[in-house]
Amino acid sequence: MTTTVRSTQTNTIKYFGRCDHAKRVGDGQNNETQQHYTTMMMELMSMAQAAAAHAPEVAAGVNGSFTLGLAGAGAGIGIGLIGGKAVEAVGRNPGAFGNILTLGIIGMALAEAIAIYALIIAFGGR
Repeated sequence: MTTTVRSTQTNTIKYFGRCDHAKRVGDGQNNETQQHYTTMMMELMSMAQAAAAHAPEVAAGVNGSFTLGLAGAGAGIGIGLIGGKAVEAVGRNPGAFGNILTLGIIGMALAEAIAIYALIIAFGGR
């Protein structure tokens, strides 16, 4: 039985070659292919470094716009939610219209203040 297992292992190694973590050892890529891949990786790294050198210039213009857009979207969502919930509250209890209106206006003003702060921050550096 031991001889059969050993001969099977030997035949398998001869057929598939020795493997190290699913990678064949000894008959991999030739030196020319490896050198081509190395050269390609070096070129990609140099292009990435060149792009990273210009990134702050590009990001300066995008940063303010992104900040303003994000704050504007947040303020719009906040004002919409406040308005919607105020209408629901008045629908449920029409007698509390004055209190709900006052709290709704204060909430909308606070939500809009966030967008104004973002506007100041976005264009403050220019």
